[in-house]
Amino acid sequence: MADRKFYIICGHYGCGKSNYSINFALDLAKQGRKVILMDLDLVNPYFLSSGYKDMLEEKGIQVIAPMFANTNVETPALPAEMNLVFETDRDVVMDVGGDDAGSVVLGRYHEQLAAVNYEMIYLINHYRNLTATPEETAQVLKEIEEASRCRASAVVANSHLKKETTWETVKNALPYAKETAKILDLPLKAVTIPKDLAEDEKTKTEMAKEDVNWYPVEIYVKAPWE
Repeated sequence: MADRKFYIICGHYGCGKSNYSINFALDLAKQGRKVILMDLDLVNPYFLSSGYKDMLEEKGIQVIAPMFANTNVETPALPAEMNLVFETDRDVVMDVGGDDAGSVVLGRYHEQLAAVNYEMIYLINHYRNLTATPEETAQVLKEIEEASRCRASAVVANSHLKKETTWETVKNALPYAKETAKILDLPLKAVTIPKDLAEDEKTKTEMAKEDVNWYPVEIYVKAPWE
C-alpha cells in the first residue's frame, strides 16, 4: 500500500473531468497498476464516468459509482465502498463533481485524504463559461479547495470545443493555461489533445514546437444526444 496514490480530478462543470478520468485510469492500468475509478459526481447525472463501467472493468479497473447512478432516481447517494478505498492497495482515481458544489463530498473524507498520498489535479477549459480568463479560473479553484478542504497540486489544460476541436482550438488556449498555472503557483502538468489530432503528422510537427507535456486522450464521454 505504500506506493499507491489517490488522484482527485476536479474542475468547473463541463470541463471534461469524466473523460480525462477514464483516460487517466486506463493509462495507469496499462502501466501495470491496479486501479479503482471512483465516480463522485452527485451533481450531474449525464456525464458519469461510471457509465463506461463494462469497458473499464474489462481492462481490470474497478469502478465505484454513486448508488442509482445512470437511473431515473434524481438524487444519487455515495456507496458504502467509498470508505473501503482508504484500505485498498490500488491506485484510486476520483472523478469529482463540478465546482464547489460537486467538491463538497470530499470534505467529509478530509481526515482520510490528509493521511494518504493524494494529488489533486485541477482540470481547466478555456472555452467554458466562468473559466474564460485565468483570473476567473483561479477563483473557481479557490472555491473548490474551500469546499473540499483539499489543495490542488497541479493543473491540466483540457481546452476543447467537443467535436469542433481543432489544433488551433488547443494551441490558442495555451497562453491561458500557462497564465492560470502561474497565478495559482502550480505546475502545468499536461495539456490534453484529442488522440486523432495528435496522430496527424502536420499537428505532430506543430506540437513539437510547444514547450508543454502533451497528453493525447480518447473521446469516450459524450452527451446522450450525441
